[in-house]
Amino acid sequence: MPECPVPELTAQSDIDAIMAAAHGDPFAVLGLHQGPDGRLVVRTVQPGAAAVALLDIGGGTVLCALTRRHPDGFFDGIATGQQQPFAYRLRLTAADGSTAEIDDPFRFPSRLGELDLHLLGEGTHLESWRRLGAQAAEIDGVTGTAFAVWAPNAGRVAVVGDFNGWDGRSHPMRRHPGNGVWEIFLPAVGAGARYKYRITTPDGAVLPLKADPYGLAAEPPPRTASVVAVLPAASAAEQAWPAQRSTAQERSAAISIYEVHLGSWRRHPEDNSYLSWRELAEILVPYVVELGFSHVELLPVSEHPFDGSWGYQPVGLFAPTSRFGPPEDFRLLVERCHQAGIGVLLDWVPGHFPTDPHGLGHFDGTSLYEHADPRQGEHRDWGTLIYNYGRREVANFLLSNALFWLEQYGIDGLRVDAVASMLYLDYSREAGDWVPNRFGGRENLEAVDFLRRLNELVYGRCPGAMTVAEESTSWPGVSRPTYTGGLGFGFKWNMGWMHDSLAYMSQDPVHRRWHHDKLTFGLLYAFSENFVLPLSHDEVVHGKGSLLEKMPGDDWQKFANLRAYFAFMWGYPGKKLLFMGCEFGQRREWTHDASLDWHLLDDPRHRGVQRLIGDLNRLYRELPALHQRDCEGDGFEWIDCSDRDNSVIAWLRKGGEGAAPVLVVCNFTPVPRVGYRLGVPCPGFWAELLNSDAAAYGGSGIGNLGGLSAEAVASHGRPYSLALCLPPLATLFLMPSG
Repeated sequence: MPECPVPELTAQSDIDAIMAAAHGDPFAVLGLHQGPDGRLVVRTVQPGAAAVALLDIGGGTVLCALTRRHPDGFFDGIATGQQQPFAYRLRLTAADGSTAEIDDPFRFPSRLGELDLHLLGEGTHLESWRRLGAQAAEIDGVTGTAFAVWAPNAGRVAVVGDFNGWDGRSHPMRRHPGNGVWEIFLPAVGAGARYKYRITTPDGAVLPLKADPYGLAAEPPPRTASVVAVLPAASAAEQAWPAQRSTAQERSAAISIYEVHLGSWRRHPEDNSYLSWRELAEILVPYVVELGFSHVELLPVSEHPFDGSWGYQPVGLFAPTSRFGPPEDFRLLVERCHQAGIGVLLDWVPGHFPTDPHGLGHFDGTSLYEHADPRQGEHRDWGTLIYNYGRREVANFLLSNALFWLEQYGIDGLRVDAVASMLYLDYSREAGDWVPNRFGGRENLEAVDFLRRLNELVYGRCPGAMTVAEESTSWPGVSRPTYTGGLGFGFKWNMGWMHDSLAYMSQDPVHRRWHHDKLTFGLLYAFSENFVLPLSHDEVVHGKGSLLEKMPGDDWQKFANLRAYFAFMWGYPGKKLLFMGCEFGQRREWTHDASLDWHLLDDPRHRGVQRLIGDLNRLYRELPALHQRDCEGDGFEWIDCSDRDNSVIAWLRKGGEGAAPVLVVCNFTPVPRVGYRLGVPCPGFWAELLNSDAAAYGGSGIGNLGGLSAEAVASHGRPYSLALCLPPLATLFLMPSG
């Protein structure tokens, strides 16, 4: 083997900086470069090698042995006989004499083109995940993984992982100073490799190893490394799904949502371990279909370190949690839902992120993703950090993530968490602990712009997809188009309805007459937004008890109240959302670390509640009057909202032209009322479609024997009326037939 000349080919200061993992521009030193005398110099760091030889790929010729310049493995040498840059490989010889040939990462050009760099710097790269993170790539016929990370204030960044013994000296990254992106292509690194970023500040401080903000997978908690992964491809049927979902998610559609925390819906009984994505696909999907829900809403599935956050403190926004298996199995769950006609909504968390050292906080040694001022950047209630929506790269990160779930995993919509905390600068803050906007107000103008842009992108790029805001204040126009000054969401959770109705139901029936307005007040604003009526996980945790235990009275009354309440909800204008376990009357408060109490279904009272939910969903779906005008005032008409003494309310739901109206009557006392007269708009027979007191649901069986005929007796301003038998603590649905 020819010997390479031994003169000093690399400045000692560069060698020392490279080996100390402190050089800010490693691509200026490592790889193939033209020396001062015009000859080509190759430099490499191979800490585990006893010797390194330079090979010409074209002919496989050994050009020379490189010279060790540092005891820890810095080698350099002159490419003998080469006049122009060329493709080469390195042969590494270990101390035991074994050899391996590798492609040198420092011989490959940047994978980021000028347009990519421009869009990333501008904050308008809506598929930024295709360039940042860890991407399977092929360069010059060599396969591997391209790593890229945004860390503009770092002095140095290296990727470390299984492939280099987590040694920060081996693979320092190339910096693009125009936009602060660092990148490197590592040949032969493939799916399954664990990795993180080793980031050094300009003053030489080394930060805790950081997980990849754009990582597509992660290792199971409590371990925190990112994992190289390839996005699973959609099946042909899945690619056709968006065309089917468009009508299923319109304002006029029957949208009934089953909210699920996958880690506690059901577990393996023998060891309390999680079900996998595949097992959930086999069990959860048919259950949702059986109960007639149109959608399943998953509490956040992005990777998160702490089980007790329920996913609401995510670290890996682009990675489906590894708790339940690999990304391709999450894709399978989504596809199984779609095959069954079930839409999939994700809870999405752009409002804050946790302070875990491997996460986004102080990412490059500065407040990069969060505001630097704690009055803007710290969430006092949750001990988390708040995104800086005014930084274009941060907004682009979040917008790209939202589109990623919708476009790459086929998700049908996003329920955006904690919108109120984003909209108000003084949210949960004392006077003097917040920074006013440029007009001196409390509105977070940057967050408003971000949310409007989010909704414009979702509805513009993703046909049939929808967004839902968890927004608990009276901010106007949350679900109104951005061109009218609204935020642009498709729907908004009706938190006022939830609070008022639960407060009413928790009263002993003897006292309900004094709280009657809590049932009727919501109709004053019911059509100001496109509302979803939410009975969510938040109502059955933190000492609030289960829905069943919120109900007053003995066990019979508790179940009767709950059934009446559910039927009241399904008859009330607005889309429906129910948290898991509520559909069969779970008794205990929800806990995230154990399965629901499925054994309760051995009790006919719990089975009765479950059966009622299935029948309510069926009627809601089949009767246009119950869903077509959920969001329109023309779809609702009071019959009687003032009988507080008897705690009775009644109204009509109306659909489009030709649709028969549905009469909804609620008796919220345990007193049966015989001959209770209510005005109706037309004569004929009114069939009793549903009675929450039916024996099949565990009730007393009091009712109207399938229906009754309207009489020509004027009542409630209408020419005809029904003399109804109102069961105790019950809701009735009736509809004219024939």
